[in-house]
Amino acid sequence: MRKSWFAVILLVLPPSFAHAQHRLPATPSTVVWGYYDAASEPVLRIESGETVEVHTLIVTGPDELEAAGVAPEDVETALRDVHREVAREGPHILTGPIYIEGAMPGDVLEVRILSVRPAVPYATNTFAGRGLLPDDFPHSRTRVFELDLERGVAIFSDGIEIPLRPFFGSMGVAPPPEVGRLSSVPPWKHAGNLDNKELVAGTTLFIPVHVPGALFHAGDGHAAQGDGEVSLTALETSLIGTFQLNVRKDMTLEWPRAETPEAYITMGMHEDLLEAARIAVREMIDFLQTEKGLSADDAYMLTSVAVDLRITQLVDGNLGVHAMLWKSLFVD
Repeated sequence: MRKSWFAVILLVLPPSFAHAQHRLPATPSTVVWGYYDAASEPVLRIESGETVEVHTLIVTGPDELEAAGVAPEDVETALRDVHREVAREGPHILTGPIYIEGAMPGDVLEVRILSVRPAVPYATNTFAGRGLLPDDFPHSRTRVFELDLERGVAIFSDGIEIPLRPFFGSMGVAPPPEVGRLSSVPPWKHAGNLDNKELVAGTTLFIPVHVPGALFHAGDGHAAQGDGEVSLTALETSLIGTFQLNVRKDMTLEWPRAETPEAYITMGMHEDLLEAARIAVREMIDFLQTEKGLSADDAYMLTSVAVDLRITQLVDGNLGVHAMLWKSLFVD
């Protein structure tokens, strides 16, 4: 009997977990800007099971930050360096790629998200004639929000505070080589710009591997986000995260999946929202059949009566739907 693809130990490590086996800062030589590509040269090689602390950079540029009110001395030097030295091909600065020894096409990369914390005490939100309502908001606006890191909230305005739930909007591997260079904007089978707010510290993401070494990247840091990300951006910020990257040769997946301490998650991404929902539901039915032993009919019924479909995001070309199956349903 094959091992369950969700048979993982989910750990929320304390802040004292500071001894990652590798550290990957964001510098002009350790990032790509705006794409995933099987031809990208790895900036770090690690063994399966090792941990790496990754620094990622905010999507808002230094000039935009200063114009919105951030003091020049509070703009990260790394951000200025990347904007000065790296060619931009899209909105997201992605740290990586990381080559994981032994990963081969057909395997699955298990990404255990051990810790996530903001690297700066501010975040931004921007709309610029895009998002879900471009006709209603055709103009551009960027706001800066203070992050109270001690209290764990973002100060939206007097009387409104947003709990911080930092996560990486983009975590992915290289797409299949025949796809070529893929924009960092649309999520797909390589994961990438999922913008799934459930992927906080203590959760695990499973991504199909398409090239040797997997070539893992992370970026698009968010301090918090609502499902949908309707204005195009979340509370965008720079993040530092610690990942344990494991090669799973006992698993085969077509689409990314995830596990939180409370739920199993399947995902669908497509330019048509209904088709994205169908993918997420079919993936959940497959999970219930292969991992929980249900018949196809019973899996479809259980998905209808107990699984929650949520809109992941509506603004990235390929729209996202994720299905949440609560572990509390399984009384054993």
